[in-house]
Amino acid sequence: MPQFSFLEGQPFWVVYATLLVVILLRAPATYWIGRGLGAGVSRSRLGRRLGPRLDAAKRRIDRYGAPVVTLGFFTVGMQTAINLAAGAVRMRFPIYFTAVFIGGLAWAGLWGTVISGLVGTWLVLFLNSPWTALGVIALAALLVTALVLRSRLRRGKDDGAPSEEGEDAGDRVEAA
Repeated sequence: MPQFSFLEGQPFWVVYATLLVVILLRAPATYWIGRGLGAGVSRSRLGRRLGPRLDAAKRRIDRYGAPVVTLGFFTVGMQTAINLAAGAVRMRFPIYFTAVFIGGLAWAGLWGTVISGLVGTWLVLFLNSPWTALGVIALAALLVTALVLRSRLRRGKDDGAPSEEGEDAGDRVEAA
């Protein structure tokens, strides 16, 4: 993990604590930027036109947004957008920060172990052999695509076929 190279060779707890502090500073900073942008939108002509619909969206975000914020830490490239949106719709900060803290605990553990190992290994491979590293990415993308297609095909077959329970129930109705 090049941006955290100063953590190489440190004990896991130091890496974990550092990453947790980073996320607990970065995510709320993004939230507050979003909150400032959202305040501008609320006072704009668009905000006045949306009026009650915007208020209803804010209530839904307060009620259901915390799991989205927490699960956002398990995505790639969505954390910033989710945190910015939570601020823009003025999600209550205590609820937001609780969700960030829970997601941050998981993110720091995942990034500190699994993800940093994968990214670091791929980076070393890329520096030694860029074409091989790109081949690994292409192979991974192909594998994910094949798994998704296989899952969809199986789901499609299951949807079209009558279930055994349905056949048995029909037989019982005719017999009665």
